[in-house]
Amino acid sequence: MLRRSLENRDAQTRQLQNAVTNVEKHFGELCQIFAAYVRKTARLRDKADLLVNEINVYASTETPNLKQGLKNFADEFAKLQDYRQAQVERLEAKVVEPLKAYGTIVKMKRDDLKATLTARNREAKQLTQLEKTRQRNPSDRHVIDFEEFSTKGRNRNLYPLC
Repeated sequence: MLRRSLENRDAQTRQLQNAVTNVEKHFGELCQIFAAYVRKTARLRDKADLLVNEINVYASTETPNLKQGLKNFADEFAKLQDYRQAQVERLEAKVVEPLKAYGTIVKMKRDDLKATLTARNREAKQLTQLEKTRQRNPSDRHVIDFEEFSTKGRNRNLYPLC
């Protein structure tokens, strides 16, 4: 019965480790790719702003009709870049920042998992020691009862995740 309980705990711990590792790997990749996408979109917006400026410079050297048409085109193109700027800001605020926050959450969960593993290993060592004591001195109930009591008392606060 005790062994089955320990095996179930081991399976749960392995499952949690796999989940944390999986999230750590994939969310890190997602964060990097989205950040690169945002940077490239911002660079594209910057290049478009340069293009708008160059169109305005060219328009100032042309005839009045062409000048007006080029200015209108430059204004409309600048409006598109305003939308691109809004897209960059939204992606940064709504996608990249929340993905970055998962990095600290995953680190905290990994630390909790380490604490749980340490506690579980300590408990397994105590139970092994108790079994050895039982095998060495099966008639010495006083020592066995004391070790059982101390093992149970220590194990109450060992599992912060469970």
